[in-house]
This record gives sequence, C-alpha cells and structure tokens, in this order.
Amino acid sequence: MRVPARLLPFPAALAASALLTGCFATTEATGTDAGERVRVAMMQPPRSGLSPLSDDAFKLSRWSTAETLVKLDTDGDARPALATEWKQSGRSWTFTLREGVTFHDGTELTAEAVVRSLTRAAGASPKPRILDGVELAVEAVDAATVTVTTAEEDPLVPQRLSSPQLSILAAKAYRGKTVNPVGAGTGPFELTRVNGTSSAALDRYDDYWGGTAKAPGIDVTFVPDGTARAAALRSGEADIVEAVPVSQAALLDEDLITEVPMPRTNTLYLNTEKGAFEDPALRAAAREAIDAESIVKGVYEGRADVAEGLLGPALPWASGLREPVRRAKAGDPDGRTITIGTFTDRAELPEVAAALQQQLQKAGFRVKLEVREYANIESDALAGAFDAFILSRATVLDSGDPAAYLYSDFASDGSFNISQLAAPAVDKALHKAGATPTGDARRQAVIDAEAAVLATDAAVPMLHERVIQGDAADVVGAAHDPRERELVTLDTHVK
Repeated sequence: MRVPARLLPFPAALAASALLTGCFATTEATGTDAGERVRVAMMQPPRSGLSPLSDDAFKLSRWSTAETLVKLDTDGDARPALATEWKQSGRSWTFTLREGVTFHDGTELTAEAVVRSLTRAAGASPKPRILDGVELAVEAVDAATVTVTTAEEDPLVPQRLSSPQLSILAAKAYRGKTVNPVGAGTGPFELTRVNGTSSAALDRYDDYWGGTAKAPGIDVTFVPDGTARAAALRSGEADIVEAVPVSQAALLDEDLITEVPMPRTNTLYLNTEKGAFEDPALRAAAREAIDAESIVKGVYEGRADVAEGLLGPALPWASGLREPVRRAKAGDPDGRTITIGTFTDRAELPEVAAALQQQLQKAGFRVKLEVREYANIESDALAGAFDAFILSRATVLDSGDPAAYLYSDFASDGSFNISQLAAPAVDKALHKAGATPTGDARRQAVIDAEAAVLATDAAVPMLHERVIQGDAADVVGAAHDPRERELVTLDTHVK
C-alpha cells in the first residue's frame, strides 16, 4: 500500500502538483519476481554530470552503484570493501583486492583498474577534497594487489580511500574528457540512464559480489524544491525523500520521518582577504551579533543544536576536549556595507540569511543578501566574491575524520577555503592534526586545530543540523546515514 496523500493548503497543493507531474514515471522492471522499484526524491541535481571526481560522487554512493576500496563503520574506522585487507610500511600502504568482483560492463576488478581510477583522481584539477595537501602514487604489485604511496607518512590513507570521490570504475568510464559512471560501477545497482539534471535510473546488477539486491531498481528524481519533495512523500509518488525541510517535517506523519544528528554545521564564513571582514575586529563584531539560539528556534523549529564549535554532537568526543578560545575584541561596524551570499537548495538557508541580516543590521552593519541555486553561486563563493557566505557543511563527509574537512576549508591552500584564510598558526595546527596517528592524540590535535580556526573568526559556527529523511510506510531497509553515504542499499525494498 502506498502512503495516502494528506491534504495540503490549496495553493501549496497546486504548486507541488505542478512540480511533480510526470516526475516519478517508473521504469518497468523485468523478471518474474521483479517487485517494485524504489522511487527516490533527491535534493540537489548533478552538478558535474555525476562525475565521481565531484560532489556528485556521493549520489553514486547513496545509490549503491559505485564502491571504494574501503568503507567506514559507525565509529569512522576503516573496514573492507573492494579491498579485503591492508597494511602500512612507512609511506606505503598495500591493499589486497577482493576476488570475484566484476564491473557492470562485465570486466573484472584488477589492480590495473584500481591504479587507473586512483591516478585519475590524484591528478584531477581540482583534486577531490580528501586529497587536499596529499600527494599519492598508485602502483600495481600484481593482478590483485596495489600499493598507495604518499609523499609523507599518512596514517589516514585507508580512511581517505573510503571517500566516494575515490570510487573504482571500469575502464569505459575514462574514455572521454570527463568521467562517465554509467554502467561502470561495481555495486548492487547499475546506473543505466541519466537525464541531465532531472532524473536517473538504476537496475539491479545480478552479478554483484555481495549478493542480490532485494529491489529490482531505483528511479531517482531531482527535486530541489523542499515543499515538492515532502509532497511527493505525502502523495505516495516517492518512496524515499532525502532532506525534508524543517518547515515540512511537522506536516508529515511522525512515523514517516527519521531525525538524526548530523556531522553537518551551519556556518557563516567571513572573507578575511578583502572587504569589511579583513579587519579582525569587525569579524569579532559579526560573531558577537549573531544569536544562534533564536535561529534554531525560529528557522529550524528546534530541530537543530546550537553550535559550540565547528564539530557538533555527531562527534560526541569533541565537546569533552574543547576549551575556551581567545578571540579578538569587537570593533564598531559604523555602517559598513557587507554582502552575504547563500543558496536556495537547502530550504532553511535563505531564512537563516534573512535572520542574520536583521541581527547584523542591529549591530551596525548594512547588509545585502545574494541568494541563488548552489550550482550558480559556488564558484563566486570560492573566489571570495562575497563578504560572507552561509554554508551548510558536512564536517566528516569525506573520510570520517574531521581533519580533512578542516584542512579543505581553512588551510591556506585548501580547495574549499571560502574564507580566503591564510594564517600560519592555523596551517601549523592543521598539518599537525593530519600527521597525528588515529586515536586520542589525533582527536586532541583536531580540537586544537578547530580552536586555531575559531580564534581567527574566519568562520562563525551557528548550529548543527539534523538530517530529516522521509520513508513511505511500505519501505523496508532504507539507510539513515548521518554521513550521507548510504541511502538505498542491498536490503532496501518496497513491500
């Protein structure tokens, strides 16, 4: 049985209906025991043609079509995937490949295929975030063994190789100038069709090394509008809906939604290179003007946690290690004009921007807002085109370890340095965190690096989000992953 539709206010119903009409046309499954395909409504459309070298890689991971050498358990520790074991010797790590794995085009997983995929990622421009500050070389020892060697000894190599941006694909994926994952993965579902930024389809891959998926396939529709995604769950047009907006959660049956604290922080990044926030005193003034608690209550309806640092309750060890941070004293904004950018893809962020505009204007700033879709604003944000930028940022998405996120966002050569920060003390702390072996010492080094960043006021953490996922009543086995790596798995199906 599909979930019955609940009544929407009439204008909202019309709008959602218009957005959804024809979106969830289901591909006919084959076979006598085909069952029902899983229909998924996702928030962000592909930005790079589903290239695994971009953030689109996490879609491939969530659909269980592309896989990596290593995966992470709930504690963030490395576990076998396409590699069954590994060992370290100085700067080199040796990985033994799983036997009996085939790509979706029927070719076999070999050391040569692994070398091809990882070498392409290591040489990409820009690099996958997980390789920020890392130089690595990959060589085949024999058909079933590869070595990964880094310029400096790196205790985090297995965790790095778990990033979906380092997925292993068949040779066919690399024939053109861009990486094309269609029919080239190793997972239980084969990506068979991509319709631009509107939809994608995947079919069960019966020769999957890990067993047979319970669902015959997946039909994905990209629905940036949060109201429309929630409406798809109410009307029974979608089986799984990711990123249900807070404003819509209260309109859904509680039994249909799951709320999980995420390693995701809503942060105001301040441009330290030019403009008003080049002045540390004005950065401090902005920090002191922000009332995060009122944003949590007013915008997120209490479904978020006020931030004490960049790392939130999804990493429970962080709060016990954190100590007070010394920061600059606040100066007088004296009517300085600032422009804050953010994006519409996460429904709450424009509301957060409006709340911040009021708070900062009350403190003496003049505030302009620039709000676009993320695909149309990311390049400007990275180029430092705004005085400030509001970002909902996953803090352990790539490796399960926050050191990679901190380096990417705050190192002077980080690839996602929206704050344009170049601070020697921060760089030193980040390098130390990255070089420290995993365990308690590394966690302390990570918190020390967080403190170094916070001392600059280059970023003002406001709140930690909780993921709200909608699953229809007849969906079984959907993943509720705080790292946003899994969604439809081997066991997910519709009753």
